[in-house]
Amino acid sequence: MRESRLEQTGRMASSTSGRRGRGRLLSPAAVVLAAVAVLLSASQALAAPCYPRVFSFGDSLADTGNGPFLYGNESRRPPLWPPYGETFFHRATGRASNGRLIIDFIADALGLPFLRPYWGGRTTGDFASGANFAVGGATALSPDFFWERGVHVRDTVHLDMEMNWFRDLLGLLCPDDLAETEGATDPGEGQDPQDLEQEAGDEASEDPYAYYQEGDEDEGAQ
Repeated sequence: MRESRLEQTGRMASSTSGRRGRGRLLSPAAVVLAAVAVLLSASQALAAPCYPRVFSFGDSLADTGNGPFLYGNESRRPPLWPPYGETFFHRATGRASNGRLIIDFIADALGLPFLRPYWGGRTTGDFASGANFAVGGATALSPDFFWERGVHVRDTVHLDMEMNWFRDLLGLLCPDDLAETEGATDPGEGQDPQDLEQEAGDEASEDPYAYYQEGDEDEGAQ
């Protein structure tokens, strides 16, 4: 009796498996179980956050509430009072918005809670999902940079200060493996030079963009 093509194929596969180590063909049930296991593993990987922590820097466009801790709840800064925060949090949180900020949506998309303001944390456990170092009114460069160029700005928080806070926190969160730390950072958004021009008055350049560009070129030539 001639063997069917299916039987011949099965016998050849079994023979080949035997030459490679006497293996056996997987049963249909085993194949189904393996496929289910792969699908479950993939779904769990997709559901897990891409990053364990997020760190945010910048000014009022990223500040989630450092202001009340730095300036006090009685400060006249607008984000500390209604109507700020009224549509989502139903109270003023220090955010310069009536609801959430971009960094809030980023954290939510990554499956993480809203970032705690750095100055609002008390223990390392408060920063399990990251921290927000942004402060409303912060600048990328220190006030000294502007004062030396005749632009008078308020003595305010700047990026170097925020980075120092970041390094201090990293030293507490992972003192032994800083080089292996994984996380996402959001640099926030900088203040427009025209805003600084309005604060500076007549002593500043008439064209703030050209003024700062000339200063950067001078520094690069040194």
